[in-house]
Amino acid sequence: MKKLLLILLCLPMIGFGQCISGDCQNGHGTYTWDSGNKYVGEYKDGKKHGQGTLTYGKREWKGDEYKGEWKHGNKSGQGTYTFASGNKYEGEWKDDERNGQGTFTYASGSKFEGEWKDNKRNGQGTFTYASGSKFEGKWKDDELLGE
Repeated sequence: MKKLLLILLCLPMIGFGQCISGDCQNGHGTYTWDSGNKYVGEYKDGKKHGQGTLTYGKREWKGDEYKGEWKHGNKSGQGTYTFASGNKYEGEWKDDERNGQGTFTYASGSKFEGEWKDNKRNGQGTFTYASGSKFEGKWKDDELLGE
């Protein structure tokens, strides 16, 4: 009885969704969630896998969109994440995080081109301000090393 009560209390936090068209198990389909999120793309074993687009409807990410490669339900491979704010990341992903080579363009016109690890600028990279000023060098955990 306690387990049943716990399950019933947790259901609102899980979030519900449904496949509204196509094959969301092993094929191409469209899936929507109560949060407003919507995925259109390829599936394997019921998970996002292959090419697809996820449009976010959740409050904190509303209007954001990821378009690119998926592996076992995670952003993995080449993809573009466009933020509602106008910022954009184009490049490599692994396990839902920016990893590898990529370019982050800010709505202000500034941009970073270089290496990423675990969603942070790590490795060689160039930050170009909208004014044209540049900082080139090695980055670690989002910080430029040196001057």
